[in-house]
Amino acid sequence: MAKTLPSLSVVVPLYKEEDNVDRLVDELHEALSGYPGDFELVLVDDGSTDATRDRLLAARERNGQHLRVLSHRRNLGQTQAMQTGLLAARGELIAFMDGDLQNDPKDIPEMARKLEAEHLDLLCGWRKNRQDSLDRTLPSRIANWLIGRVSGVELHDYGCSLKVGRREVLEGLDLRGEMHRFIPLWVANLTHPSRIAEIPVNHRARTAGTSKYGISRTPRVILDLLAAWFFLRFRERPGHFFGVAGLLTGGLGVLALSYLFILKLFGVDIGNRPLLITGVLLALVGLQLITTGLVAEMLTRLKPHDRPPLTQETAASNWAQGQNDRAE
Repeated sequence: MAKTLPSLSVVVPLYKEEDNVDRLVDELHEALSGYPGDFELVLVDDGSTDATRDRLLAARERNGQHLRVLSHRRNLGQTQAMQTGLLAARGELIAFMDGDLQNDPKDIPEMARKLEAEHLDLLCGWRKNRQDSLDRTLPSRIANWLIGRVSGVELHDYGCSLKVGRREVLEGLDLRGEMHRFIPLWVANLTHPSRIAEIPVNHRARTAGTSKYGISRTPRVILDLLAAWFFLRFRERPGHFFGVAGLLTGGLGVLALSYLFILKLFGVDIGNRPLLITGVLLALVGLQLITTGLVAEMLTRLKPHDRPPLTQETAASNWAQGQNDRAE
């Protein structure tokens, strides 16, 4: 008797991919037809202005309620679309992939099996033979190098959207900005890095539609990397970060002002010295940093209020009904 795998949700963000929708849905069903467990498809239209949403709804009518369609009222970005799908997913395992069909759906079942067999929490795809132009691969290589050095989580390809993880771990994520490429970093903060691995996956050239990304997003990735570094190290103790910076800055200011005070005692005129202004500024900045740290410490002790995403769900929420439709 074949081993049954945990239920699986496949989350796919799409933006202006009208020419890829039908083939995407067909390939997903073909790839998962032999999956030894329940599955659902969570397709998120990220505010497309073409016929993407209409084709998704038509695909749902053809295939059943296990194909769920979520729609942003406006374009919020790939990361937010993935977060929306993550919040809606109901499977024990959650797989992410791009909607441009450069990721191969046939890799998903094998990734789910490897995740279960090796007791992993997250398995990432590695586009070993990437089929992209230099303007996309060069920024990605730079980003991979930076992320590896900053995080200590050694992977070849952080930017590959094809990932499979456990729901109990992934549901602790809060993805924003360009944070989708930092999923391994956030997961490493929730579980041991040894439970994160990667596997070479098939990567295909785009055959329809146009790429929405390029070298222009590099500055945003760098800024998000800095944010990820800060949260991973100081999320529970932000006062340490701001406090240390404040003590160093304020200490330099106090030293400068003390030196000037001693000179003043000996009758030296200090009113026109640039060091006076510098010392006052350093002392004030140090005090402000320490105060910011105290406020940040208080905020970490407040329970955040979850805010619903800007979405409208256009699929039934009953898992059993969806699985019955698929079975028929």
